[in-house]
Amino acid sequence: MKARIETEGYRPRIVDAELNDLLAALPAVSIEGPKGVGKTETARQRATTRYELDRPGASDLIEADPDRLVRGAEPILIDEWQRYPPSWDLVRRAVDERRRPGRFILTGSASDDTGTHSGAGRIVTVRMRPLSLVERGVDTPSVSLAELLTGARLSITGHTDVTLDRYVEEIVAGGFPGMHGGSGRARRAELDGYIARIVDRELPEQGVRTRNPAMLRRWLRACAAATATTASYDRIRDASTAGEGDKPARSTTRPYRDTLERLGILDPVFAWLPGGGHLSRLNVAPKHHLADPALAARLLGMDAGALLEPRPAIPAIPRDGTLLGALFESLVTQSLRVYAQAAEADVNHLRTWGGELEVDHVVVRGDQHVVAVEVKLKAVVDDRDVRHLRRLADRIGPQLLDAVIVTTGADAYRRRDGIAVTPASLLGP
Repeated sequence: MKARIETEGYRPRIVDAELNDLLAALPAVSIEGPKGVGKTETARQRATTRYELDRPGASDLIEADPDRLVRGAEPILIDEWQRYPPSWDLVRRAVDERRRPGRFILTGSASDDTGTHSGAGRIVTVRMRPLSLVERGVDTPSVSLAELLTGARLSITGHTDVTLDRYVEEIVAGGFPGMHGGSGRARRAELDGYIARIVDRELPEQGVRTRNPAMLRRWLRACAAATATTASYDRIRDASTAGEGDKPARSTTRPYRDTLERLGILDPVFAWLPGGGHLSRLNVAPKHHLADPALAARLLGMDAGALLEPRPAIPAIPRDGTLLGALFESLVTQSLRVYAQAAEADVNHLRTWGGELEVDHVVVRGDQHVVAVEVKLKAVVDDRDVRHLRRLADRIGPQLLDAVIVTTGADAYRRRDGIAVTPASLLGP
């Protein structure tokens, strides 16, 4: 099947190529991710028949005649499928009856219904995240992650005029397509509305009830303050309840965390656990990230000016470096995950318990060969900045395909030791 793409007014996404490949070979694809990342618009480009289950009365109509969901000219889009959970099984059974490529596209948020997501081999899930720096049009990339993953150690070149101020603007602007490009009070209001929807609607729709929405907001704020750290549950809980004697139990906050991860609002980077015994004493805690650093900045009440101040007032979470450094890392992480997904790779992090070896990102191919990526909120790189990358090379040898430092500088190049240096705006898929 050749994908049917309507391009007028549509902002192309890196995930488009993945969807095209999958729909050409598979009968059903589910696009999942947090609200507002563009799932519906991307799916609409390919659909001939559309069932939008968030429209008033749509669920009632489908309940009266459920099989209509799998009837019509294909591809058939079932948008916000979780509003009628039986739709998943309807698609699964339709695929079992007639398995041909490009029949169904489902979009929506993950559900905790144990009867869904049983479509192994019939419905393939694709993750969609907010706009990467490339998709935002910040600059034209000259350094390809896919090429780094070949291990060919090609020449690294490129120049950008993007400065720190632009990266800070991208942090607070966010990568939600409907909000990107706005500014000032309107953008802040949109982000506030997004956060309110999470607390007031998304969690209750997933069956999570809270008697104290203010406490949940404080907990989210503490998660935002923990961005790019491996802070423990106790650290986050204590930061969210500073000055209070009674701390919420794990049984209270675990449903928040689990559901927000399913919804894609919390998007942790998990630890890399290599085999072979090259590395030991590994810290397996995930690094905390929200779906978009703009959500973290807004939860913390930080605009661009405040982020550039030396000591902004935020919940006390131990960290190396500044909050701006953490949010810049989160911005790079968001983009890197989009590029890695396009290359069929995963993004993890590496840290030993003693901190003697720590790498911000380990991009892992299916064969466990890796590209190591460090993120530095600085324009000029020195030998101290690459020491962990060198240690990793000594420990895993040829398993390391390449090593990169992502910066706020102007030029992309290879150092004499072979480590690549690239501005964030020049890194692409």
